Amino acid sequence: MENKFDVIVIGGGQSGLAVGYYLRRTGLRFIILDKEQHAGGAWQHFWKSLRLFSPAQWSSLPGVIMPGGGNYYPTREETIQYLKEYEQKYQLPVKRPVLVQSVIRTENGFHLRTSEGLFETKTIVSATGSFDNPFIPQYPRAEKFQGKIIHSSQYVTPDPFKGRRVAVVGEGNSGAQILAEISLIAETIWITQEEPRFLADHIDGRYLFDAASQMYEAKKQGKAYKSPSLREIVMVRTVKEARARGVFLHSFRPFSQFTKSGLQWNDGHHESIDVVIFCTGFKSSLHHLSDLKVIPSDGRVATEETKSVDVPGLWLVGYGDWTGFASSTLIGVGRSARSTVEEIVTFLSKAVEK
Repeated sequence: MENKFDVIVIGGGQSGLAVGYYLRRTGLRFIILDKEQHAGGAWQHFWKSLRLFSPAQWSSLPGVIMPGGGNYYPTREETIQYLKEYEQKYQLPVKRPVLVQSVIRTENGFHLRTSEGLFETKTIVSATGSFDNPFIPQYPRAEKFQGKIIHSSQYVTPDPFKGRRVAVVGEGNSGAQILAEISLIAETIWITQEEPRFLADHIDGRYLFDAASQMYEAKKQGKAYKSPSLREIVMVRTVKEARARGVFLHSFRPFSQFTKSGLQWNDGHHESIDVVIFCTGFKSSLHHLSDLKVIPSDGRVATEETKSVDVPGLWLVGYGDWTGFASSTLIGVGRSARSTVEEIVTFLSKAVEK
């Protein structure tokens, strides 16, 4: 059967490619199914001015250092190009565009129903990320609001917001970077769960990876550890410039409801707003696994590191700390990918012995 494999990786972004890097060394028959038209994963859909908040050498997949060195912060376009060249360099077997619609367990593994027909495999690595599942909190009377509501995943450039009054909701790096950019051409307010926290100017995304690595080692040794906060904002150039303009001097705590013309707080305070941009993160994109009945209400499949607890032959890579510390980052996913492939090799070897 042409579409029969030992391993199928679902998703051709950074996590899927990292898994592919290690799979190519095993001799196993595998394929990477990617729903995108082109290489580059979710990076193709982020806003145009986005820069990584870790230097190039700290933003690399296993095997190839991203060009730029230790003091250069790659752009979105450079990250997309890096992933494209990475895929080509290792001649990874990526098939696109292929949308995986459902996964069904069989006696010998799994059947995948896709936009390109049926695929059969002994094992699966789900590496679909979260971009397709943006999270927007529910607020009363949102349907009455006469302005526009979008998620950061829909934001491309600030141009459509020129001269408007814009509320940016969310205190993470995306909220700060988008606020910094829009505030150049629009009147803005910032709404955050708590007072925003900024890293010192000389600290960047390397801090988060180092902290995650220390936490990983502490957990292995049974020691207490403190999880690093992804809400601490990295002072990239645009954020520093916005700070100098006073953009971050004040932030509002969460509002209570929408009105026709804006936002209202419990104390009666009201702000007239034309556009609300929710920079409130994402939840794991796991719709393709629905038929396996492994997705709880919080979206975190029960795993031991990346291995599914309830479904033998299923691994999940790159969805955040519940699938490995820093596993949703370019540099962090390599560790999860390597251990996942080692487990798959062992799993298939035992299956042959039986």
